[in-house]
Amino acid sequence: MASSLQYTVLPDRAKKAIEGFLPNEEAIAKRTEDFGDVKPRQEDQDGDTETLDDALFTHHFTKTPGDYEEVQWHYVTCGQENGTPIVFLHGIPASKHWHHQMAVLSATHFCVAIDLKGYGQSEKSLVLLPPKQCYLVTHDRGTLQADFICASHPDAVLGYARGEQHLYHFDPVLAPQHEIFTMAPYTGVMEDRKKFVIFVYTWITQKPVPRTEMERVVQEFCYPGINSRRGWKDANGATSKQGLLKAWECPVVIMQGYDSKTQPREFYQEAREYIPNAAAVEIRYLSGGYFWTLESPEETTVAVKRLIELAEGK
Repeated sequence: MASSLQYTVLPDRAKKAIEGFLPNEEAIAKRTEDFGDVKPRQEDQDGDTETLDDALFTHHFTKTPGDYEEVQWHYVTCGQENGTPIVFLHGIPASKHWHHQMAVLSATHFCVAIDLKGYGQSEKSLVLLPPKQCYLVTHDRGTLQADFICASHPDAVLGYARGEQHLYHFDPVLAPQHEIFTMAPYTGVMEDRKKFVIFVYTWITQKPVPRTEMERVVQEFCYPGINSRRGWKDANGATSKQGLLKAWECPVVIMQGYDSKTQPREFYQEAREYIPNAAAVEIRYLSGGYFWTLESPEETTVAVKRLIELAEGK
């Protein structure tokens, strides 16, 4: 049976925003060269700590059952161990890079950020299940997983801060990376991981990301095995599974970059219509482009705090 789903026509503003959609190759090469002295980080060990934004972060490694074997994966925690968990799921190319938000929220909550599916220091086939009860905060690829977690474990998800991923509307012109990622790593797109990170951040950021933070992003994407792992083929179309969206019952805060090239803000104005059974739905447009976790960290933290307020009935 043929699908009845249709692509959404881009608004005029969004059409203008994607003129010259991909960045200039010479500019990418120059900026990549500028980061040529960035060296990979030494891999962490279980129990290692580091201080970011004056908060203490602890590295953890654990093994869970995979499809065929045990899989080791990596996550970091900070905050009150007896506090309600907030689980952060990252996008691409990134890893557990939510330290600005976690540092603030750790004063009242237990914050957990996970390296997903071979990113950072995790292995390939992570099977993710939520704690008994938690908040979910997501960006990009992590959102795809959280959409199903939110639907499959409604009693476990107290609130869902959903970021930078197609909800209902979609136009394939906004996802030129789909074909590349579908065939990765055979396309060679991951051979120069430093260049790949620079390309993506140059392409879809609108506000500058501090150099020290870009260096860490590059480092987190240069651990062994990232360029050869499985699991790259993924859905880049709209979630648009009406049964899935109807299964979300918790409060939902939609977080999107105000000037995101690949996620036009007009596509989210009627989000409440597509999430009819959520306890509440609010939309937060964050200053900058796609990577607002680093472009506008304070605004991102405020949006997550708003989710907690909604869940607590405030």
